[in-house]
Amino acid sequence: MKVVILAGGYGTRLSEETHRIPKPMVEIGGWPILWHIMKIYGAHGFNEFIICLGYKGHVIKEYFSNFYTHNNDVTIDLKTNQTTFHSDIKEPWSITLVDTGSNSNTGGRIKRIQGLLNEETFCLTYGDGLSDVDITALVEFHKESKKLATVTAVQPPGRFGALVLNGDKVTGIQEKPKFDSERINGGFFVLEQGIFDYIEGDETSWEREPLEQLVKDGQFAAFKHDGFWRPMDTLRERYELEENWKNGNAPWKIW
Repeated sequence: MKVVILAGGYGTRLSEETHRIPKPMVEIGGWPILWHIMKIYGAHGFNEFIICLGYKGHVIKEYFSNFYTHNNDVTIDLKTNQTTFHSDIKEPWSITLVDTGSNSNTGGRIKRIQGLLNEETFCLTYGDGLSDVDITALVEFHKESKKLATVTAVQPPGRFGALVLNGDKVTGIQEKPKFDSERINGGFFVLEQGIFDYIEGDETSWEREPLEQLVKDGQFAAFKHDGFWRPMDTLRERYELEENWKNGNAPWKIW
């Protein structure tokens, strides 16, 4: 089963980093967040990727074209034009990199890679979110649901600590509580080929008309995930993920 990753947006809310590189290439622990996402899928045996490029897509192409050189110690003899590698860091991945347009919306990017999916069920996610979601269980849930689309429904972390009160006395502080009744689109979709009928073209936002119509048609299932999930929309969130990694507290590191 192939994994499609949306990696073409401008990442304007992370402009401190994305003025020079695309958002999926922003690093956590010295590795692009895109690599972290691919490692999550790889841990479940999903090693075929289609990456939808847009803004500064050449940076992602260059990174994977020279992945072995980027991540291994190397001696380069300019006199003989020979390269010797002194380590062997590699991944068992097949990666198709597709320019889906600088200004295409999310639905348009998905539509553009339809021909590469060979009428298969496929996974889809965003290039800026990390989770310890059980991909294997997600795929099985999707198959059993017999729907065209399944989304991982997550509870967003609260951004502020909550005071626990007894009358006017503070009895505790709950750091960043989740909102129990609220779930949002956490990415990590499993999709059937029928979803392409819901996408008109480049201007289509996957999160709007297609998903709304799938709901109306009773073709949209939710896989509830109560574990770790974090987006990287802001510099603050990027720093938090970096601290998780540095402190050995990275729940998404399942490999």
